[in-house]
Amino acid sequence: MNSIIKNSLLIDDDKAINFFNSYVIAKHEFFNKIEMVSSGKAALEYLKESLNDSSKKPEIIFLDINMPAMNGWEFLVEYEKLDKRITSGIRVFILSTSENPNDLKKSKESDLVSGFVNKPLTISVLDKIFEEHFSLSHVAQ
Repeated sequence: MNSIIKNSLLIDDDKAINFFNSYVIAKHEFFNKIEMVSSGKAALEYLKESLNDSSKKPEIIFLDINMPAMNGWEFLVEYEKLDKRITSGIRVFILSTSENPNDLKKSKESDLVSGFVNKPLTISVLDKIFEEHFSLSHVAQ
């Protein structure tokens, strides 16, 4: 028996990509609610609100790197400063089209990042993320 990921948060300034990725997540049997924000700043505000409304807290964040005003790396700097009651239990995945090898290297070196995923999301990518990070069989090991 597997658990369900109750809340996912997509952070991407590309509305078309957000729409597509939310569609793929909605089709996956183990993912439930999806929230979308179009900037790192909006994501930080959303996460702060989750302290007062735990139903908003995501279990997984898909974070774009290349965004105006606050890119994904800058978001992570601010994310790390958030109250641990907000960030505990959240897994962050970089979701990017970046072909910069430094981005992949940086994501692997960051304690805040659980993985690096190329856009767009697919059911098989979600299966792998779920199996490796959220399934009860994996958690029990």
